[in-house]
Amino acid sequence: MQVLVIGAGVVGLAIASRAALKGHEVIVAESTGGIGNGVSSRNSEVIHAGMYYPTGSLRAKHCVQGRRMLYEFCATHGVPHKKCGKLIVAVDDKQTAKIEGIAKQGEINGVEGLEFIGGNTARAMEPALHCTAALHSPETGIIDSHAYMLALQGVLEEHGGMIAFNTPVERITQTGAGWDVRFGGAEPGVLTVDAVINSAGLGAQKIARATEGYPQTRVPKLVLAKGNYFGFNGRPAFTRLIYPAPVEGGLGTHVTLDLAGRMRFGPDVEWIDSEYYAVDPKRAESFYANVRTYWPELPDDSLVPDYAGIRPKLTGKGEPAADFMIEGPAQHGVPRLVHLFGIESPGLTSSLSIADDVVGQLQ
Repeated sequence: MQVLVIGAGVVGLAIASRAALKGHEVIVAESTGGIGNGVSSRNSEVIHAGMYYPTGSLRAKHCVQGRRMLYEFCATHGVPHKKCGKLIVAVDDKQTAKIEGIAKQGEINGVEGLEFIGGNTARAMEPALHCTAALHSPETGIIDSHAYMLALQGVLEEHGGMIAFNTPVERITQTGAGWDVRFGGAEPGVLTVDAVINSAGLGAQKIARATEGYPQTRVPKLVLAKGNYFGFNGRPAFTRLIYPAPVEGGLGTHVTLDLAGRMRFGPDVEWIDSEYYAVDPKRAESFYANVRTYWPELPDDSLVPDYAGIRPKLTGKGEPAADFMIEGPAQHGVPRLVHLFGIESPGLTSSLSIADDVVGQLQ
């Protein structure tokens, strides 16, 4: 089967590589000049364990399954990663109740190794930490996301697939033979394929609206939630990831580490109307306040603007967080067409599991 995947982000590349492994003839259409230039280039590079997500949700299923698959893939393909673990911390009784709930949800979701610990035990693990209780997640890790995407590209190309860069998709039309896909760019044209998978991230809704025969009432709204990161200009104070109790729209302003050992904070949640990535230095004020609840010794003038990403959310401020939305033939009734909407965190962790699900829907 000839399969067109739209979008060369981490999820699109995972889908394309799995489709190629299944013997399909795969082309990836990417509107920019390289892989992972959208949402995938601006995340926290965390491998999530899967304890936050509601019972039976796609997030819970794909995060837990995808994490196991991802660690195995990294080990067999030489992708730099580290299972460093993380602590979700509480500083009062209300937050303690919240992380107790997260621990119970993690058990329901099948997350291995979770342990609820007291403040003294947490401080023995991370002496700089201030907390009254914590949830230890040993399965949480960090990854070189670009190396992971390069490895996925390698699998795709080894099995006969290819990526067409600078190739924006403008129109998708159902025909008797499959799908006619109209491209723009420097060399515009039309390609006929058997199946189309829309993994365009922030552009997924636009692609869905350009798909003739797809019910327009099924296209969800797109809500932009910007996440800003600040780097720390001193030596790292922690050896694990440190997360506060979750907040509306995200998981709180947390401590992440990269594989070089550099420490940074974020993301926060900034609801925006249009795409922009500049980090306002003034937002550091709220970062200092939030981080000092669990690390009181955070020095003044130690945070520097780093980078920002945008979550392609399906729900806005004050609304319950939406699940991943994977719209295949079983949902919309159109054969060999899959649209993916709202694939934000934990999308990277979930990527291989989502890929198997999506490729299975093409049969």
